[in-house]
Formats: sequence, structure tokens, C-alpha cells
Amino acid sequence: MSEEKKSFWSRLVSGLSKTRDNIVSGIDSIFNGFSSIDDEFYEEIEEILIMGDIGVNATEAIIENLKAKVKEQKIKDPSECKELLIRSIKEQMDVGETAYRFETEKSVVLVIGVNGVGKTTSVGKLAGKLKDQGRRVVLAAADTFRAAAGNQLLEWANRAGVEMIGGQEGADPAAVVYDAVAAAKARNADVLLCDTAGRLHNKKNLMEELKKINRILEREYPDAYRETLVVLDATTGQNALAQAREFSEVADITGIILTKMDGTAKGGIAVAIHSELGIPVKYIGVGETIEDLQKFDSNEFVNALFDREEREEDVDAG
Repeated sequence: MSEEKKSFWSRLVSGLSKTRDNIVSGIDSIFNGFSSIDDEFYEEIEEILIMGDIGVNATEAIIENLKAKVKEQKIKDPSECKELLIRSIKEQMDVGETAYRFETEKSVVLVIGVNGVGKTTSVGKLAGKLKDQGRRVVLAAADTFRAAAGNQLLEWANRAGVEMIGGQEGADPAAVVYDAVAAAKARNADVLLCDTAGRLHNKKNLMEELKKINRILEREYPDAYRETLVVLDATTGQNALAQAREFSEVADITGIILTKMDGTAKGGIAVAIHSELGIPVKYIGVGETIEDLQKFDSNEFVNALFDREEREEDVDAG
């Protein structure tokens, strides 16, 4: 494990401590408290998973999977179920290979999300990460609805050393994107990263705005690969899942950025989003710095949740 990865792992483990207290300690007491595997045993596990915001559908699938494995392997002792449960959770989160094509192709990345979820900050961090990978990045400040969004993004742009277009309050977001496309072409940018407004309470306006932006991108930048990421605040639990669902009705969501994973007891929401919507969580945020936004790895996430490092994966350390 690289140093950066190691420090992120430790931040993830400590960031998930509230969720762990919520889920894992409860599950451990069931594994140790039951002498046989019966309906009550499964019901207790189910209740704890749902309370940990893993979501009803995901929980049911995890329990069904667990029951099948227990039967298949003829397991009688509840304490032997822990590894099986961990594996069931991992399987529930597996949406196949998560693609990050926008890192290597000429791309436009739209980032949407309601105010207060850390959207503009996530755009800034993503710009910094891409710049560190040697990509030429142009930022479009197309969230012109919130007064401070442009200034906030400009700070991140300066920190990341990338150019920003727009940022005037009240400007037409589609016009900002139009100007940003022209700038991206002129500078031969690799990635155009657009911070857009997310106003779910006014879905019709949001839909119109996104349609207009999409029309401009299709017309002006047809050869660019398209990615649409929605930013969700993990601390809001089931509310984040509801937001993801609503956003997927107005936009073609390709991935999720889950922020504020440190300090939430609702970290299980990452599992729920994966399994209920089939949309991969692509990035996870556990703090304020650029390093605190990392690619999401479901295997690593479940290991951190149960605070167990996979020894077989640390072969490169030997």
C-alpha cells in the first residue's frame, strides 16, 4: 500500500467508526449471543443492517445470500457466519468494474447535487486530482444560482492551478458551459469539469437547465466522452438514496460521489445506493483536503467497515 493509500485507509477506518459502532458491534453481539441459526437470528441481523442505512432491498438480498451460503456449507454455529455476511455485503456492492474513462479520454464531467452536500468542494478536489495526474483541466462555474459558489470554486481552481470560466451570480448556466467548451477547445483541455446547480425542489427548472446544457455539449463538443456524477451527503442516509433516485430521473447519472463519510453513523448508505440503483459510487470523501477524496473500492470499504485489512491483497508489501 502506498503512503497516501495507507493514510486514506486509516482515515476511512476511523471515519467509519460511528457506522461500525452502529452495525458491526450489534452484529457481533448476535453472532456471539445466539447458540443456533434460526429465523430470529436472521431477523436480528436484518434489523441491524436496516438501522445502519444499508436499505431494505439490499438487506433482504444480503440475508437471502447469507441463508443460501449457510445451507450450502451446512453451517451450524452462528459465529461462523461473520465471514459469510461480509462476503454477502461485498457481493451486494459489486456493480462490476467501475469505469473512469474520463481520466484518459477527452471528457466533459457534469457534477450535480443539492446545496450543502459538498458539491463545489468535490469539483475542486477532482480538478486537483486530475491535474496531479497530468491532465489539462478547465472548470466551468455553472452553478450560478448560489451566490458563493463561483468564489468558492475560484479558490479551488487557484489551489489546483487550473483555469475557471464563469462564476457570475445569475448568469445563464448553459451560456457558462458554452464559453467553457470554447475555452476547453482553445486550450486543448483533457477534461472540462462543470459545477452545476442542483435544485431538486424545483425539478422542472433543473430538468430544463440540464437539457439545455446537454444540447450545447452535443452540438459544440460531440467528440467528448460524457460523465455525470451526483454528489450526495452520506450523513443524510436514506435521504441521500432518495436524492440519487430523483436525480437519476432528470439526468443520466453515471456515478456517485459520497461525501462526509467521516462522522456519519449512516455509512451503510453506500451499500444501499450500489445495490438499489445499480449506480456505482465512484468517489468517497472523508475530510477536507484533496487527498480526502479517493476512488471508491467496495471491497476496501467493507473491510474498513469491519476494520479488517485483507492480508492476501497486501502481497505487494512483501
